[in-house]
Amino acid sequence: MLKALLLILDPADSWEGVALSRRGLGLTLLLYLAPMMLIVAAAEGCGLAEWGHAQAPPAGTRIFTPGQAAVAEAFQEILMLAAIALCAYLIKALGDTFHGRNTYTQAFKVVAYGLSPIFLLRLLDVVPALSLWIPWVIGIMLTMKILYHGVPIVLKPDPPHAFGLYLMSCLLIAMVTAAERFISIGALTGEFTRLSSLIDDLGSRLHF
Repeated sequence: MLKALLLILDPADSWEGVALSRRGLGLTLLLYLAPMMLIVAAAEGCGLAEWGHAQAPPAGTRIFTPGQAAVAEAFQEILMLAAIALCAYLIKALGDTFHGRNTYTQAFKVVAYGLSPIFLLRLLDVVPALSLWIPWVIGIMLTMKILYHGVPIVLKPDPPHAFGLYLMSCLLIAMVTAAERFISIGALTGEFTRLSSLIDDLGSRLHF
């Protein structure tokens, strides 16, 4: 979480540190992304079990059992990890069209660190009455801000292509994470009945 704050407050120097780091994809996942995702999942899960979350009208606020909250958070984190992997793949492919020679690890770092504000703002999801879109909107705006420094520093595109790669990377990340948020919201609020029922069924089998 500290790194996420530093990326927001001092993006240029923070991205230089990321670019100089020798961490591969596995270490980036284990030492940075996974701990942050676990912290967010734990906070959100406790919020669902303690205060619940607003459901689709006409239903009110629903309190989740600990098992249901655990399954819901596991689903969200798996979905988010898939979104990050997809964004990294698309940005790597996009860099190739701009005559870049980037590795998947570089693209993964850009996405994983670039999405830090979204993870940080997801801590607001514990507020039952707060729309789950609000943290995403604020987070994606901050993500675009820090990617302005991250894309050229980590991916090192040719100067004539740098701004175009930045814009397209932001667009891809916004589209993919918006889709992830849409599915997550549908599952948590009961709008996707089959998915919500599956989460409830799996959660009922966990006795915490």
